[in-house]
Amino acid sequence: MTWDEEHDVVVVGAGGGGLTGAWAAARAGLDVLLVEATDRYGGTTAYSGGGMWFPGNAVLREAGAADDTAEARDYFHAVVGDRTPRALQDAFLAAGPRLVDELLTDEALVFEPFPWPDYYGAVPGAREVRQIRALALDPTELGPLKDTVRPTLKVDRAGAPAPAELIGGQALVGRLLLALSRLPQAQLRLRAACAELVVEDGRVVGILTEQPDGTRRIRARRGVLIASGGFEQNAAMRAAYGVPGSVAGAMGPEGNLGRAIQAAIDVGADTDLMDQAWWAPGLAHPDGTTSFSLWFTGGIFIDRDGRRFVNESLPYDRIGRAVIDRQRAGTVDATYWMVYDDREGLAPPVRSTTLPLAPHEEYVAAGLWHTADTLPELAEALGVPGEELESTVRRFNVFAEAGHDDDHGRGDEPYDRAFSGGGSPLVPITKGPFHAAAFGLSDLGTKGGLRTDEHARVLATTGEVIPGLYAAGNSMAAVSGTTYPAGGNPIAASMVFSHLAVQHLTESEER
Repeated sequence: MTWDEEHDVVVVGAGGGGLTGAWAAARAGLDVLLVEATDRYGGTTAYSGGGMWFPGNAVLREAGAADDTAEARDYFHAVVGDRTPRALQDAFLAAGPRLVDELLTDEALVFEPFPWPDYYGAVPGAREVRQIRALALDPTELGPLKDTVRPTLKVDRAGAPAPAELIGGQALVGRLLLALSRLPQAQLRLRAACAELVVEDGRVVGILTEQPDGTRRIRARRGVLIASGGFEQNAAMRAAYGVPGSVAGAMGPEGNLGRAIQAAIDVGADTDLMDQAWWAPGLAHPDGTTSFSLWFTGGIFIDRDGRRFVNESLPYDRIGRAVIDRQRAGTVDATYWMVYDDREGLAPPVRSTTLPLAPHEEYVAAGLWHTADTLPELAEALGVPGEELESTVRRFNVFAEAGHDDDHGRGDEPYDRAFSGGGSPLVPITKGPFHAAAFGLSDLGTKGGLRTDEHARVLATTGEVIPGLYAAGNSMAAVSGTTYPAGGNPIAASMVFSHLAVQHLTESEER
C-alpha cells in the first residue's frame, strides 16, 4: 500500500465518543486524525440533551450527590442481565469516574450534575441523580470552529432559529472541540467518509476515505477507532438486520449509514444486537415522519381494540419496546393513537415533540388528528370499538381519581413523576370534545454494532481480537444489551470505550 498520509491514530466519527477518543490520544502525545463523514462535528450527541451517566464521578461527589459505585454496579447488572459480558459491563462502570477525573484536568471541559431518574426505578439501586452535563458555551469561543458544530434537530431539520448558546449535547461537542483545538497533535477533517479498512498480516493498519478531492489512503500506526454512530438512516441495512421502525422515525443525523460498521464486517468483524435501537414513541407528522416524543401531561395510548396497553409515563425506550411487542403480537398497528380530552386544547398533551409542530389543519387533513364530541364518535373515526374505548377511558378515570393505576402502574416509579412535579401523572379524560393523535415508532439510533472486548478491541467472527481495530458508541454493540438503563448511558458508554481504546493502544505500544 502506498499511503497518502500517516498518523498514530485514526478516529472515525465526531460524536461525543469520537471526540473524546481524539482528545485522549492527543493528550497522550499521539498524532491523531479524526475524520467525519458529514459537514458538521457532533453526530447524534449534538442532537441530544448531553447527559452522561457516570455513577460516582467527581462532579457528583463535589455536589454531594455521588452514590456507592457498588450500588450502581448492582443496578446495572440487574437491568442488563447476562445479555452482554459481565467484564464489559464492569469495565464501563469502573472506567467512567476515571474518565471524568481526566476530563476535569482540561480547563475547557466543565460539567455540572444533571438530575434525571434512572429508567428502571423499581430495581434496587436505582437513583435520581447519576448524570452530569457540560456547562453552556458561547459559540464565539470556538473561533473558526464556531460554525462546524452540528445544529440541534429543530435547527437542522426544521430551520428553527439557532439558540444563542451551545447547551446540552451541543455544549459537550463544543467543549470537546475547544479542548482539541488547543492540542497541536490533533487534526480534524470533515466530509471524509470511511469507505474501507486496510488490513496487512491480519492487522488493521489504515483506512480509505472518500473526500471531495477523491480517495485518500491513510495509515494508522497504532490503531483505528470506529465511533461513527449507528446505521439508523440506512433503510437497506435496517431491513437486512430486521430493525423495527423505519428511517422515517430515525432521529440520528443523515450520515449515520453504517459505512464504517460495514467496512469492519468486510474484514471479518463480528457483530451483535443488530436488530436493536434506542426506541421511543414518535408523534406522527404530516410529512410522513415520526419524532421522538416525551413529557406527556395527559392522554392514554390505545391498541386496535381501543384498550390501553402500556404505562404512558414510562421512559421512552420502555414504551417503544412495549409498542414493538404489541406490534409483533398483532394488537398494535404501525400507527397507534393517543386519546386525550380538551383540557389543554386541540394539540396532544406532549411537551417535547423534538421537532416543531406543523399547523393543526395539516394533521387533520392527513388523518393524523381527530376530534369528536363523544368517545363513541371518536372511536368510529379511529376504527376502534366504541364500547371498548368508553370502557377503557372510564376505567382509567377511576384510577386517576384514586391516584393509582392498577393496570399498568403509571406513576409508580420516579421517572413516571418527573414531568408532573412529583405528583400523579394520571390525568382523567373527562372534558369534551375528545381528541386523538397518531403515533408511530421512533428511535434515537441503532445500538447494534461491532462486538468488542473490555478494551474496546473489535472481535472477529472467530472470537479472536482483530489487532489495530477498536469501536465505541453506536458503532459498537451496546454494553447495555437490549435495555436502556438510564438517560445519558449511550453518550457515557461511547466516551468510556473510546477512552479505553486509546488507553489500550497507548499501553500496548509502550509494552
